[in-house]
Amino acid sequence: MKRALVLGLGRSGRAAQAALEAGGTEVVAADRTLGNDEDLSLLDGLDVLVKSPGVPSEAPLVTAARERGIPVWSEIELASRLLPNPILGVTGTNGKTTTTELLGAMLGARTAGNVGTALAELVGDVPADEWIVCELSSFQLEDIDRFRPRIAVLLNLEPDHLDRHGSFEAYRAAKLRIFENQTGEDVAVVPRGFSPVPGSARRVEFAADDPLPAEPLILGAHNRENAVAATAAARAVGLDDARIAEALRTFPGVEHRLELVAEIGGVRYVNDSKATNTAAARRALTAYDAPLHLILGGRAKGERWDEFAQEIAAANVVATYLIGEAAEPLSVDLGFASVPFLFATTLERAVAEAASVARPGEVVLLSPACASYDQFRDYEHRGEEFRRLVQNLQA
Repeated sequence: MKRALVLGLGRSGRAAQAALEAGGTEVVAADRTLGNDEDLSLLDGLDVLVKSPGVPSEAPLVTAARERGIPVWSEIELASRLLPNPILGVTGTNGKTTTTELLGAMLGARTAGNVGTALAELVGDVPADEWIVCELSSFQLEDIDRFRPRIAVLLNLEPDHLDRHGSFEAYRAAKLRIFENQTGEDVAVVPRGFSPVPGSARRVEFAADDPLPAEPLILGAHNRENAVAATAAARAVGLDDARIAEALRTFPGVEHRLELVAEIGGVRYVNDSKATNTAAARRALTAYDAPLHLILGGRAKGERWDEFAQEIAAANVVATYLIGEAAEPLSVDLGFASVPFLFATTLERAVAEAASVARPGEVVLLSPACASYDQFRDYEHRGEEFRRLVQNLQA
């Protein structure tokens, strides 16, 4: 291709620009905020528009490009065309990063995609015969064209990102695109009993209670399910059970996902900032036998709180500490469910209040069930701030 527009200059946009320029393509790079009539001149003579995942499909330049018949690709689509490597793709509502990194440990493979390294950053940096394990979000998958992972894993599907996709059906359709270009030579790893998926790959099913060559080091029934899915995918690659077992026994998990930050005075402080929806927070509620002081809130993602509040009421939760934009609507449903709550407003006050009343043997758990963008750059920033606040308690 001769000329490309990269729309959105975050991590994946910068990686796409660098990969294109390395191949001799003229690149116009634009921030996602563009979109008036004057900006439409950026589409002149364009062969492709590469859209960062944070840019919505309704952005004016994206809409105008489609109207002109200009292909719109995600950075994942671009990178997959430039990489000769076999790709193992992992998607789902929850557990993607943990499963991706666990598979990377099993295979001794590079990981990329939705978190960490952009896939385009690996162009020219990985031997052609080596696997790449790629975490894939719905935002990345909605703009693929020929992207074809040799092995595709779907972990689960529950309502999420409804503020972006508009409906669960649209979100589901975006996720399932991971399978649509697979052929009979490929493998689709899906939850047992899941409905048929696009494409013609050989189907491999898994369930949380499937036998494993070793029990995983990481906590929680949901993480065992992640481990089962990873094991199925690793076996599809051809890995033997001895190597799989070694990874299961030693993989420590990843930051911001049920991460034990510290134990102070017999109280454990756990950072689960990546729990940005109710489905993820539910898993955290069942991961511990100890009484929980639960920090909730942030920016809502279009979910209802009533059923989640009832589940909190049924769990071993001593009290909830509410922060961010969602604090007030959360309080309504928590009140109806007779769950004790405190309007903490900020994470700093939530940690301080929980620490002041938590007893030895209990857990202070940040599992917000919300996005972080009302008060933080992202969930990682939120988790790092929680870690800092807990470390200050130690001091």
